[in-house]
Amino acid sequence: MDSLGLFMLSLLLCSQWTAAPAAEEITWSYTGSVGQWQWPEYFPDCAGTSQSPVDVVTTQTKYDPSLGPVTPLGYDQHNNRPFTLYNNGHTVGLELPEWMGLGGLPWLFTAVQLHLHWGSGGPGRGGSEHTINGLSADAELHVVHYNSELYPNMSAAVTQPDGLAVLGILIVAGEETNPAFNNILSYLSRIRHADQKTLIPAFDVQSLLPKDLRRYYRYNGSLTTPPCHQSVTWTLFRERVQISKAQLIKMETMLHSSRAEDDDGKMLQDNYRAIQPLHHRVVLTSFSAESGEQLSSGEVTAIVIGVMCGCVALAVVVRFIVKTIKFFTLLHNDSLAVNSSTSSWDILPSNRPAPTPRVKNPEKEPEKIQDVVLNCTSDGEKKEEPTSSPQTEP
Repeated sequence: MDSLGLFMLSLLLCSQWTAAPAAEEITWSYTGSVGQWQWPEYFPDCAGTSQSPVDVVTTQTKYDPSLGPVTPLGYDQHNNRPFTLYNNGHTVGLELPEWMGLGGLPWLFTAVQLHLHWGSGGPGRGGSEHTINGLSADAELHVVHYNSELYPNMSAAVTQPDGLAVLGILIVAGEETNPAFNNILSYLSRIRHADQKTLIPAFDVQSLLPKDLRRYYRYNGSLTTPPCHQSVTWTLFRERVQISKAQLIKMETMLHSSRAEDDDGKMLQDNYRAIQPLHHRVVLTSFSAESGEQLSSGEVTAIVIGVMCGCVALAVVVRFIVKTIKFFTLLHNDSLAVNSSTSSWDILPSNRPAPTPRVKNPEKEPEKIQDVVLNCTSDGEKKEEPTSSPQTEP
């Protein structure tokens, strides 16, 4: 009886063990029965207090002057050996050679792989995992490294608090094509379905990164996919990388999350995790807002051009105002001059001389003049007579 009971107990335990698959065997997805909202039920770390991604609120970040530039090591040294590109049903990834690493952190980190996250519906619909001040980008690139100073490999490092370092690059869609991303996007047709791999020509991986590696946000977080181990030191660059709209649409519409033999043919889209609470964590910055160092060269150029355009516009407005004032001043002066020249006699009628009477009979006028002359002469003679003294007789 005891043996039978022991056998039955062992059988029950065995059935329970078989019924509860290991976390590594669970097929998770971003939606569905094991979607991201159900991850904590199957992967306990996904319910932790240091999860990723997060929303970076710039007014709540803290400047840390000890954060120096991030230094990619060997990113441009591919030795013409081909890279392996794959579709794992969750993302498109690229295996990186072990000679690539990352400096500028407390330990040396060795590169493992890079992968992408995106949305659906084209530009402006979101797709990045991290957001800044609540605004998402169109896609996001992650470059994953493990701490090769403290741990022998990725498997040993992934569960340790200081085990991983991931670079986060926000991607936005614009008009210009990004040649660096074509090194990946041009070969997506070879890995349309999950579990497919292909070899692609090696290229300079650093060309995928932003040019400014000095300004970034730093915080402690987790993997953004199950099992969500909280082992990542995140570096999220402030400068965004631009690809073309056509490149973004190719990323969103080329791949499937299902295998080639599956009938559903489900598109691989919206493979980004929702924003997680920050809790007690503080996001650090490598740049000071007060010093103005947070402005990239492109932003400085835009500001300079804007100021110059503003100055030109102001000069045009001022010149227009001055010309308008001069025009109305001259118009007013001309009006005064015209009024003074045409109506001065009307203003001062008492100063006008009396009109000369017209001569009615011009023929008799010489006679009148002669009579006047004779009268004047006779009057003169008459006035001279009294002046002569009379003669007296003896």
